[in-house]
Amino acid sequence: MAEAAIKKPKFDAFLWEGIDKQGKKVKGIMEAASIAYVNATLRRQGVNPVKVAKQRKVAFKFKKKIKTKDIAVFTRQLATMLTSGIPMAQSFDIVGKGHENPAMQEIILSIKQDVESGTQLTQALGKFPLYFDALYCNLVQAGEQAGILDGILDKVATYKEKIEAIKGKIKSALFYPTAVLVVAFIITAVLLVFVIPQFESLFAGFGADLPAMTKMVIDLSKAFQDWWWAIIGSIVGTVVFLSYSYKRSIKMQHSLDRALLKFPVIGDIVKKATIARFSRTLATMFAAGVPLVEALDSVAGASGNRVYYDGTMAIKADVSTGMQLQSSMNATGLFPNMVVQMVAIGEESGELDKMLSKVADFYEAEVDDAVAGLSSLLEPIIMAFLGIVIGGLVVAMYLPIFKLAATV
Repeated sequence: MAEAAIKKPKFDAFLWEGIDKQGKKVKGIMEAASIAYVNATLRRQGVNPVKVAKQRKVAFKFKKKIKTKDIAVFTRQLATMLTSGIPMAQSFDIVGKGHENPAMQEIILSIKQDVESGTQLTQALGKFPLYFDALYCNLVQAGEQAGILDGILDKVATYKEKIEAIKGKIKSALFYPTAVLVVAFIITAVLLVFVIPQFESLFAGFGADLPAMTKMVIDLSKAFQDWWWAIIGSIVGTVVFLSYSYKRSIKMQHSLDRALLKFPVIGDIVKKATIARFSRTLATMFAAGVPLVEALDSVAGASGNRVYYDGTMAIKADVSTGMQLQSSMNATGLFPNMVVQMVAIGEESGELDKMLSKVADFYEAEVDDAVAGLSSLLEPIIMAFLGIVIGGLVVAMYLPIFKLAATV
């Protein structure tokens, strides 16, 4: 009986339409236990209800995928509301109902119900590890224990926004050349399969030897028509194998990440972005009051590169034995001298979080400049590549025509 007395009624979503005090038509959605409750609430608000109906549930509803950007926006909104003095449950209610992504809305309202029932925010967030990782939960836990949750959420939001900005810039830098290469491959395949055979049948009636370049392109076309399944299969198979192996093999992760760091131009950008993420993550956790050894666990996972993950775990092992952070970072050989010096200054002055934030700011600016330079560098290279490949095929097909015209 006691459990039934404290059990909360089930709330449903109701769509309503009405007329306000000015005689204007208004409509909206409200969660309530019954239609009578919706009517009473609307009348108290000065709205005369005209139509109230329960929102129908769709059997098969495609939900948008929850992205890291959604988590960053949610964190920023929650931090702003808590800083303004709005109670936590009400903040979750406002953020959840106003979110445009239904999947994210469900998660926020689920967390709200847990918080209202007395569960700590850290535990409520921990039920969704796919979206709120150990780093996020550790920072929130530190904020709850210290009573500065609003300040910590503000730092987490800033951290998420900075990291997303770096990832977005790297993706945008790689998207353009990748898209051009894919389009070039498709155009080349179309030329080899459909266009060049037509030229071949045309040249068959010439009764003269074809130029070497034209013969080579015709042979290439025949080979592609005979073995197109093997060529495309090998490309797809290689991509699938590498992605599958990367997720399941630590040795493969280490090999590919190390090769990526040594790759011309792009490797330098990835290295700077990784150092920026390392510095930003460690600065955020240290400022939140998380002990250094515990913080390094989350920093390793957030680095995004297996080489730096292993290096960070080595730093953690050294720091746990009493070695200074700057000495252990220098021993890995992964960090530039400037970063090590800034960390040393931060350790000596007691302002490690500020020094790490300055390092992160510096390398984020370096990534911005490198991405801008990469875009301007790749454009002429890509144009030259397309000119050589596509233009070479076209010229090879028209060479016999030019040769025939010269003999007439």
